Amino acid sequence: MNFSQLFNFLKRLQQNNSKEWMDAHRQEYYDVRDFYIDWLDRLNVKLAAIDDGYFDTPGKKAINRINNNLMFHPNRPIYKDHFGAGLDQRSKQGDFYIELGINGSYMGGGYWHPSSKVLKSIRDAIDYDGEAFKKIMAKSSFKNLFGDLIEDDVLKTAPKGYFQDHRHIDLLRRKSFAVVHKVSQEEVESPNFTEKVIEVYKELLPFRRYLNQAVTV
Repeated sequence: MNFSQLFNFLKRLQQNNSKEWMDAHRQEYYDVRDFYIDWLDRLNVKLAAIDDGYFDTPGKKAINRINNNLMFHPNRPIYKDHFGAGLDQRSKQGDFYIELGINGSYMGGGYWHPSSKVLKSIRDAIDYDGEAFKKIMAKSSFKNLFGDLIEDDVLKTAPKGYFQDHRHIDLLRRKSFAVVHKVSQEEVESPNFTEKVIEVYKELLPFRRYLNQAVTV
């Protein structure tokens, strides 16, 4: 089993997105899923070896369900077009996320549409020492891998409790704080993909640690 077979399975699943097709190919799904879990397990060990603060996250805990949540999104297909997983996972947000899919693959981290309580904690941290956060994101190697924060809805005015002329108003207006590094299918299928993931993890670590510290203090 390899990543090429994983993508092939996802492609055929999206062409036949039904419970009947999945039931007929259930063993193949298990084989692909087990391959991904095994790869995550090995990656989990490697990341723990390079990060003293790493939170052990076995593949079975890291991997997300392939079923879409139809209760809240009834118009979505039954099954997703990707396999997603979150490593270094103390909670569902703030982890190191890896998504491999036929419509795009990427690695990233941060907080996407966090709760109002979490968002307030992040804003409080930026108010206190936003210079440190901006320094992390201004690093050339960080810029090369991630560019800027993911575009999302931004407040038109200053959030409650802050002035319009705040030195970090550009960040305080944001509702999400996350970055991603996109990878092609060819990169995922290459022999050095795991090394690429580790490189991205290392570069992302200060960014994630800043945010995770903000929401736990």
